[in-house]
Amino acid sequence: MEKQPLEVLLAKPRGFCAGVVRAVDIVEQALKKFDEPVYVRHEIVHNKTVVESLKKKGAIFVEEVDEIPNGAVTIFSAHGVSRKVEDGAAIRDLHVIDATCPLVSKVHNEAQRYSKNSYEIVLIGHRGHPEVEGTMGQVPGKVHLVSTLDDVSELKPEDPEKLAYVTQTTLSVDDTRHIIEALRERFPEIVGPDVKDICYATQNRQSAVRMMVDQADVILVVGAHYSSNSNRLREIGEEAGVSSYLIPDVEAMDPAWLEGARVVGVTAGASAPEELVLGLVERLGNLYDVTVRNFEAIEENVQFKLPKELATVD
Repeated sequence: MEKQPLEVLLAKPRGFCAGVVRAVDIVEQALKKFDEPVYVRHEIVHNKTVVESLKKKGAIFVEEVDEIPNGAVTIFSAHGVSRKVEDGAAIRDLHVIDATCPLVSKVHNEAQRYSKNSYEIVLIGHRGHPEVEGTMGQVPGKVHLVSTLDDVSELKPEDPEKLAYVTQTTLSVDDTRHIIEALRERFPEIVGPDVKDICYATQNRQSAVRMMVDQADVILVVGAHYSSNSNRLREIGEEAGVSSYLIPDVEAMDPAWLEGARVVGVTAGASAPEELVLGLVERLGNLYDVTVRNFEAIEENVQFKLPKELATVD
């Protein structure tokens, strides 16, 4: 039976961002350098495939530092951790290697600086996200978490003229704009970072999908269901009127989604490895007469350095 033609648009950029690449590299280089077990607190990034791959190489994943033997090599995930976690690691004399994304660390530093100058902090982010929990736990003073416009309207700071905001890095400029506007309207004296401090990778991947929606009949996003940035990529497609689906791997794809489609856009969240994207393209090739076209929306060449103690590992 003759296969139906299908054009596959591969979004660029897609998949791993520089912070994720750095975090995964840190675990792999630590496994090479240390003969003793290497422990990782929490998922190093939000992707089961990545975690399982690192487990096979020898990494031991735990949820809390009290599960780690005293003095052991310990890696903190890319999302960052609270001071309470850092203190717990110090008590156990753990050899900590911090894989926190440099952009997340920058948010921590900004929030701490505002707090030390007697500002209450407004954190724009999703409740329960590990990055949000880590950021809130890094600030010694009061932190208000806001996720919606209703949260802004219910905000009750002690001093409305001493407010500063920071944002979860996996939210884009577009995700946060309406909340920042509402904050500034209600609290004219509020201060916060420039939009350039928003995570470049989140913004770029979302921009690529926005450019793609005019050409695609269906959009497939490779990423974990609990990944904030992956979910947002799917939502952007849906908001543009394009049927969009988030799949953790190729097995989750339903061919019925593609019925009648001539062009399928494919992208991946910042924690999804390229092997999952290639597996999806291969599966599409088994079902259809596929033509693959790279949809190069934005050039991305950001890189982050490894910690000094791992930088020279072969």
